[in-house]
Amino acid sequence: MTSQTTVDKTGPEDKAPAAPSDPTPSQGRGLRGHPWFTLLTVAVGVMMVALDGTIVAIANPAIAKDLGATWADVQWITNAYFLALAVTLITAGKLGDRFGHRQTFLIGVVGFAAASGAIGLSNSVAFVVTFRVFQGLFGALLMPAALGLLRATFPAEKLNMAIGIWGMVIGASTAGGPILGGFLVENVSWQSVFWINVPVGILAVVLGALILLDHRAENAPRSFDALGIALLSAAMFSLVWALIKAPEWGWGDGQTWAFLIASVAGFALFAFWETKVKEPLIPLALFRSVPLSAGVVLMVLMAIAFMGGLFFVTFYLQNVHGQSPIEAGLHLLPLTGMMIVGSPLAGVLITKLGPRVPLAGGMALTAIAMYGMSTLETDTGSAAMSLWFALLGLGLAPVMVGATEVIVGNAPLELSGVAGGLQQAAMQIGGSLGTAVLGAVMTSKVDSDLAGNWVDAGLPPLTDAQLAQASQAVQQGAAPVPEGTPVEIAAKITDVAHDTFISGMSLASLVAAGVATVAVLVAFLTKRGENAEAGAGAAHI
Repeated sequence: MTSQTTVDKTGPEDKAPAAPSDPTPSQGRGLRGHPWFTLLTVAVGVMMVALDGTIVAIANPAIAKDLGATWADVQWITNAYFLALAVTLITAGKLGDRFGHRQTFLIGVVGFAAASGAIGLSNSVAFVVTFRVFQGLFGALLMPAALGLLRATFPAEKLNMAIGIWGMVIGASTAGGPILGGFLVENVSWQSVFWINVPVGILAVVLGALILLDHRAENAPRSFDALGIALLSAAMFSLVWALIKAPEWGWGDGQTWAFLIASVAGFALFAFWETKVKEPLIPLALFRSVPLSAGVVLMVLMAIAFMGGLFFVTFYLQNVHGQSPIEAGLHLLPLTGMMIVGSPLAGVLITKLGPRVPLAGGMALTAIAMYGMSTLETDTGSAAMSLWFALLGLGLAPVMVGATEVIVGNAPLELSGVAGGLQQAAMQIGGSLGTAVLGAVMTSKVDSDLAGNWVDAGLPPLTDAQLAQASQAVQQGAAPVPEGTPVEIAAKITDVAHDTFISGMSLASLVAAGVATVAVLVAFLTKRGENAEAGAGAAHI
């Protein structure tokens, strides 16, 4: 791949001589366009989006109580955000390639912060859900643009380090969301969970206006593939919608299969159309790159194991161990800490060795950690939990960094936004798949074990309706103890509920470990991005 010349289109004050796609600080102009300050700026913006992925879950009970929301309403507060984000990520990346990543990043930050402030002022669930959709749309603009800016700004031999720090911010923000959210909800209000994005957004805009330089390849796309956008969006919507609704409808339900079939048909039509249009939304030639395709698959598998497995851990800590949201968040600090420490170190390691060994090793550690989490019991101590959480963070760090660099680094500069969109879309789809599939495993195990465990404990028999209701509570680690139940009977119900939940979580963790093991094999298909190979031995920052 030959390097592309970048064209600065941000205004007279930003004008600079044409530079190679992998600039060095000696080509910088003070703050404007400096790689490390660019990284700082995009990290501040990305932090908002990553935080909102988990921080809102802690606020949902307070929102439901204050606004009189139903359980379905609360689910939509989360699902509306992820649905809008997942469906539009690739299209948003294309917008960045067309109009410049600086512009789309700043628009994304402003829109995300404004939508967050509007949610804090909302007095009905309908408004909250509506503005959550806007958060997802603007977050989709912001995330691929951040990767596009890093790809264009950093020299090839430093891109892994930059993505390592970028991944560290995402990991720390994602894992730290429950801690910050719990503190804000308990000490301020649920609205503060959203208002906190406003000052962060203002800081990101100020930094962006002063620092970001708009890099564009000379052969960047000049037109839009409107039909391709429509087909891809419809296919993505159908897929994510099916995954969201499958736990409610059932995997064998006709509605679930209708949306899954519609998704497959949409992707097939999209692929066919992309071979016919002059400037496709996603040039299918991208996927002729085995490393890039392997990176996308690896990101999906990693997210299945990570997001799906972590989903049950929060219920385990809060409902089985009886911890508060803040205490649960603090117990996840080993995971957060190892991602913070491991991500930049993984960047250095990948730069020296290439991605294959670190990626395979990272997924192997992830598989071991998920197996370890399958051994957790109702009385497991903090030390044992911390060991597996720390090992999981250590395993995820090189994968988050390496798979991202493999995807973005193996794409041409003029398609860096699309590549960033692919990376983020793969992570969102993987997370949805993990939650849906491992959730189905949990449901099946609880449904098969609960009735027998209930009878074995000598508890009064339940009707089918009562058993179904009890099963829904147990799937979240909660004990279905009716009011006025004698203490001795309540203790037996609690033991049965927790033991049954543990059996379901253990099986789901084993499945996640199996997925991570498959990902080890996929990791060996990756390789360093072509520009990174070309940049080996170049000057260091």
